[in-house]
Amino acid sequence: MKKILLTLCMLPLLIWVQGCAPATYEIAGYTGSSINPDIPVPTNAKLIENIAYSDDPNLKKGVKYELEHIGGEQGLYPPMDYFQKLADTGWLELEEKRLGSVHFLKKDNTVIAIEIQENTFQITEMIEDAAF
Repeated sequence: MKKILLTLCMLPLLIWVQGCAPATYEIAGYTGSSINPDIPVPTNAKLIENIAYSDDPNLKKGVKYELEHIGGEQGLYPPMDYFQKLADTGWLELEEKRLGSVHFLKKDNTVIAIEIQENTFQITEMIEDAAF
């Protein structure tokens, strides 16, 4: 009887904990970004905005993509497999430049910023020798 009562008391807690687990995202493959074909982007990411920067001389152009759960809850979980794909294609993360959820990566003379959020990510190409 005590085991049944204990199980019934613990059931709401178990359901709550399971509901708090971060949802996962899925990457179905990669394609080149619309701003730079050397930047891999998940093929199932949906382009939602092209961004033109006229007020910041350090930024060239940007794009924003939607991919459900890519950053985990509140953007707290960076997509490690995506960053591994970036590294595999020659992008080196400038870890000392990271600003919260904004990651800076460099390949040859190109520097990009990738901001990871809960269901979106934004890629911004910076001008050469940008001050950031």
